[in-house]
Amino acid sequence: MRYLPLTPDDRRAMLARIGAPDVDALFRDVPKPALAPLSKFDLPDTQGEMEVERALSKLASRNVAAGAAPFFCGAGAYKHHVPSAVDHLIQRSEFLTSYTPYQPEIAQGTLQYLFEFQTQVALLTGMDVANASLYDGSTATAEAVLMAQRITKRGKAILSGGLHPHYAETVETVAGLFGPMQRTEVTPGSAEDIIALIDEETACVVVQSPDVFGLIRNLRPIADAAHAKGALLIAVVTEIVSLGLLEPPGAQGADIVAAEGQSIGNGLNFGGPYVGLFATREKFLRQMPGRLCGETVDAEGRRGYVLTLSTREQHIRREKATSNICTNSGLCCLAFTIHLSLLGEQGLTRLARINHARASALADKLKALPGVELVTDAFFNEFTIKLPKPAAPVVEALAAKGVIAGVPASRLLPRGFDNLLILAATETNTDDDFAALTKALQEVL
Repeated sequence: MRYLPLTPDDRRAMLARIGAPDVDALFRDVPKPALAPLSKFDLPDTQGEMEVERALSKLASRNVAAGAAPFFCGAGAYKHHVPSAVDHLIQRSEFLTSYTPYQPEIAQGTLQYLFEFQTQVALLTGMDVANASLYDGSTATAEAVLMAQRITKRGKAILSGGLHPHYAETVETVAGLFGPMQRTEVTPGSAEDIIALIDEETACVVVQSPDVFGLIRNLRPIADAAHAKGALLIAVVTEIVSLGLLEPPGAQGADIVAAEGQSIGNGLNFGGPYVGLFATREKFLRQMPGRLCGETVDAEGRRGYVLTLSTREQHIRREKATSNICTNSGLCCLAFTIHLSLLGEQGLTRLARINHARASALADKLKALPGVELVTDAFFNEFTIKLPKPAAPVVEALAAKGVIAGVPASRLLPRGFDNLLILAATETNTDDDFAALTKALQEVL
């Protein structure tokens, strides 16, 4: 049967009630180039299930999966090995079908793994407390800026030039309504001149480390300068495996940590779903967005778990809510928890060392090529090189040779970065992958 719930009279009544002359007026804020007329889509009216499945499979086959070729893409999403035990466990029916615990204390299993997840994130980031996850790293960063604006009663946010451009755009979209966003100049390979921008109107400084170019940043001087002016430091981490080797942001003076947890337990999945990590100091606990699970004892003295804090507007009065986030990335944070539990502290450190060693070996091979310059001098598992010609067509040429060679900086950044190529190497990359990239790059250059 056809599903057409609204009659023409229904539509006219709705438009009259909201004061819109026609349906097109509802889309007036959408840029004209983004609006496509229905006549543009050459689709058949109907097809059978087998025909649709065959057509979609043909389209899907045009994608090159990350495991089907030597793969060096990073820039916020990383290819790591996820043990089969992770997928096996999260697909148990009690996990796969669970949803938001509206009567949370009944869902003791869900609360327990969320409590374990929070503990892991707090330990990783060097912070006092972590929430039960957010949607992804970019929205976690935006929530961190909103939180800093509430705490300091100020609006201005300074965004480091090394912050991933997609994260910066998300922050400006979500938090820009509450105060001015000021970005520092994008300067790969050199220190960021952001301390001079901090003043008495600054709510927070947002710094990513390793940054979008892979450069490891020293957060301490920026933290000290921010605190001297009454501002907060928000540390952003897009490659969470790096914290198996690097000093955690909390130990460097960060007040809030916003991170992407995809690298642990979650595959690339062509872009999602991912899992946002969020941690902060205990004194800022009541301004933290999302949920917080806590441990307690019941009337008989047995250990149990409760939903200690939920600051979303569905649970409390809207004017007191710190966020309109509806849920957490439950299944993804469970995968994170299982994978990190399987690794353990020593396993994570060993994994991080392997990642750094792999990236260092690749960097040594590439910078030895004529015309190739290593831009990032201190990195974890991701670095940037400068090519003698624009990187975007080079990446396309390498893809034609069966090598997915990284992310051209020009895809993310404004003009002036055309020759920069961002590459990541993880434990999944072999010496054969390195040889294939080196050989193909020599041929293309």
